[in-house]
Amino acid sequence: MGPQSLRGVQLAVRAAAGASVSFAIAELLKLDHPIIAFTAAVIVTDLKPAQTRELGVRRLGATLVGGLTGAVLGMAIRPTAWGIGLSVLVAILISHVLRAREGAKVAGYICGLIVLDHSTEPWKEALARTIETGLGVFVAWVISYVPKLIPIEEPTEEAKATDGSDAAQQALTPKPPTT
Repeated sequence: MGPQSLRGVQLAVRAAAGASVSFAIAELLKLDHPIIAFTAAVIVTDLKPAQTRELGVRRLGATLVGGLTGAVLGMAIRPTAWGIGLSVLVAILISHVLRAREGAKVAGYICGLIVLDHSTEPWKEALARTIETGLGVFVAWVISYVPKLIPIEEPTEEAKATDGSDAAQQALTPKPPTT
């Protein structure tokens, strides 16, 4: 098994652990939508703790934008196909205005969920989605600090510069005899 395969296996194990743990905690806490917690954990999981932190912060920011937008629009828009589409559009546009493009689709998704729910308490729904997302992100952050099961050496700069075609060319090039 090569380094890329090992990375894939380790990422899968971490994402699965994050999904399971965050879902179990969300159910234990009787949160409304444990799927939001486990989705957040899977989406922000990375082998590098710094990358997991960065993805988590983006996810939380997008959830806040989507939650706030959904709470405001949820009081004014009915949960029809057009209303949900409009709410997604508005949340994504607000994300772009705030220069939070990386999380724009997540903001739209969260906003659409809140409008779809059509709760009499949209602010409570926004807070609940933020708590569920925060739980998933927190679990992913904790798991990112667990040492890797099998250390994988990062490729050197020289190896990164050499792609498969260079290796094939080197294999076909005769080597001088050694004495």
